[in-house]
Amino acid sequence: MARKYGKHGVRDDRHGIDEVNGEAAAPPPGCWLCERPCGETVVWHHPVPRSRGGRDTVPMHPICQNMLITTFSNAELQRYGLDAGLLRIDPRVEKFVAWVANKGPDFNAALGRKKQR
Repeated sequence: MARKYGKHGVRDDRHGIDEVNGEAAAPPPGCWLCERPCGETVVWHHPVPRSRGGRDTVPMHPICQNMLITTFSNAELQRYGLDAGLLRIDPRVEKFVAWVANKGPDFNAALGRKKQR
């Protein structure tokens, strides 16, 4: 299947002026986990993993998605479902959200690897 947009490079319609209406495009969405506005890179994450029947997607920062993937198993993410409030109660997520709160929207860092079980 052919790609609608090139594999590399920036899409022209992501931010700025909407070519159809000539109006300013909507601002980037807020992150589902940390609730900060997203930057140039937005990851559409499945809160309930697709392998566990998840279909809904939410906007997230790449670092926030990486934190969820390295911290929780698919079974744990399935139990939390679409409720980000329950995830934020977890001490590991609470510590991460406090740490990333004063970072820029395009901030990214290595968080480690997922533990093998």
